[in-house]
Amino acid sequence: MRSCHTLPVKSASFDDRNLIGPAGVVPVMRLAQTCGLQELGDQWLTIPTDTGANAGRKLSAIVMGMVMGADTIDGLSIIGHGGMGTIYGHTHAPSTLGTFLRACTRGTVAQYEAIATRLLAGLIEHTHLLNPAGERVLVDLDDTINQCYGHQKQGAKYGYSGVRGINALMVTATTADRAPIILGHRLRGGSCNSVRGAADLLTRSLNTLRRAWPAGREVPVLVRGDSAFYSHDLVAAAHRAGAQVSLTVRLYSNVTTAISTIDDSAWTTITLANPTQVGTDGQLVRTAEVAEVPFDGFVGKPSTPVKPGRTRAPIPGRLIVRRVLALNPDGDSLFDVYRHHAFFTTDMTTDKVVADRVHRHHAIIEQVHADLKASAMAHMPSGKFSANAAWLACAVMAFNLTRAAATVAGGSLMRATTTTIRRALIGVPARISSSARRLSLHLPVGWPWEVEWNRLYANTVH
Repeated sequence: MRSCHTLPVKSASFDDRNLIGPAGVVPVMRLAQTCGLQELGDQWLTIPTDTGANAGRKLSAIVMGMVMGADTIDGLSIIGHGGMGTIYGHTHAPSTLGTFLRACTRGTVAQYEAIATRLLAGLIEHTHLLNPAGERVLVDLDDTINQCYGHQKQGAKYGYSGVRGINALMVTATTADRAPIILGHRLRGGSCNSVRGAADLLTRSLNTLRRAWPAGREVPVLVRGDSAFYSHDLVAAAHRAGAQVSLTVRLYSNVTTAISTIDDSAWTTITLANPTQVGTDGQLVRTAEVAEVPFDGFVGKPSTPVKPGRTRAPIPGRLIVRRVLALNPDGDSLFDVYRHHAFFTTDMTTDKVVADRVHRHHAIIEQVHADLKASAMAHMPSGKFSANAAWLACAVMAFNLTRAAATVAGGSLMRATTTTIRRALIGVPARISSSARRLSLHLPVGWPWEVEWNRLYANTVH
């Protein structure tokens, strides 16, 4: 688009103290205030010396900077631009907030995690972040590697992906007509096994979900994961919390044996949403087949006690298998050759085709990873592992807070990505005016998301 010829831009200067760039941060942080973010920081964070002074205010400043788009400690300087000081008074410098983060210890990280879970409970209570009318809650478990480059970065190692970085384990929850939220998180060394500590984190996350869920409503919970989380300890933890599981399994010998017992008449044909290319000529396969067979998980595991009162006993369930035709690249074959993809589930009532479709949607957690890496988790800002763990906890708070704001705003933003929410609701500029000891925000005319922004403002600023 060409600029106007009659009124060309001839100069630009940063000299207006009454402008703020992301005015949407005002209702979002008012929502955080309603849910007690600053009070939770003051109550739970115990950091020695004067570094820990005003812990709740410093925590709120970090989360606010992340909501506005900060992805480094230096990027937190965005909270002090223009008229932000007029709205929030004194704002902390990035160096102060960086010192505050680096003062964290392992115990402090646990305090950050406690704050994140309690803030989430408040957001669910005030904004219906989870849809209580849904048929079930889908809990997804997965980890991701945040790539690091500094040689002095604590915990950064080469892991299963071949990338040098730090491993972040996430547990998310999704309900009908809602985008996923983060129930639990944990930062781990880059070389750790995916399933390490997953059972404990899942237990904590499911407990968080039960506490935050509206009283008097019982909704089944289904835990989904890939083959890295096919673990007896994890399945047992889900069962103790009253949840069912749906976990991808590798083609172990007992799995292939079970698949071989499926009769040809038991397979149901389905249409693939995304056709698969097979063979050297790239021929498209547009259909697949689904079948099920009773299956006892972990039969081959030793039944020796791992903890007092617990054994690795087989867990009954069923194996749901999808097979896709694999064409012979050398020409016509004498018989059909298939590729099999199986998952183990303890949900014994859902139709196999529906269960297969639900399990494949486990990939939604990858969108959460992408959102975080496009926001606050674009960098691991410190060389100290505990500081990065605290940064992750703040990033999770900012993520859930942004999701809650979009839920209040309604419309298509309820399922939008963080980048879209930031562009539509948070990134709108405004000018501050003062009259009768009251501040007013003047926003641009014709903003495309004016209705959603006004709805968010009306339901958060009282």
